[in-house]
Amino acid sequence: MAALFRFTPFPIEPRYNIAPTQQIAAVRNSAQQDRELVMLRWGLVPFWAKDPAIGNRMINARAESLAEKPAYRDAYRKRRCIILADGFYEWRKEQNGKTPYFISLASGQPFGFAGLWEEWTNREGGESLQTAAIVTTAATGLPATLHHRMPVVLVQGLADAWLAGQPNVIDAVTANPPEFQAWPVDRKVNNARNEGPELVLATDPARS
Repeated sequence: MAALFRFTPFPIEPRYNIAPTQQIAAVRNSAQQDRELVMLRWGLVPFWAKDPAIGNRMINARAESLAEKPAYRDAYRKRRCIILADGFYEWRKEQNGKTPYFISLASGQPFGFAGLWEEWTNREGGESLQTAAIVTTAATGLPATLHHRMPVVLVQGLADAWLAGQPNVIDAVTANPPEFQAWPVDRKVNNARNEGPELVLATDPARS
């Protein structure tokens, strides 16, 4: 990932079941205009929010309204990031209930989600909190067989354009989406307390 997105890495614990309000790894432009790897809390808290609990509901930002929605428009213009990943989960309704699927690039390579980050400061205590949201769009290709929405997935060239603040990156992603692969996994991923590489292994939906 460091080679793909050109940042200086530091040790990060592998995660297989990240839940909202937990820490996610992201790359962003620093004040010196190079790239830095940071850990951000998942769930964006706008700088103007009175209560940081608002971030619990703002884990995803719809691409269609980024430029207009007050919670995201300033971050969309000034504070973009790439959220590092090599896969994500989605649930599909099937005869025996909902089944989780692990989705990754067909190439097996890591990638990034288009993200926004924000810094919130407590006006009373002065402590600060840095948070992020994943940008989502209408699903296309294989992910569309599982759910009507999906994260905006960035490969190298489009990741560079996203961080540079270019306006048509999301249109470029939806016009030419990457190839994905997916397989069913155990329903244990529904519990954020479950963690480990076994969660991304293929399983029989009838037995999970």
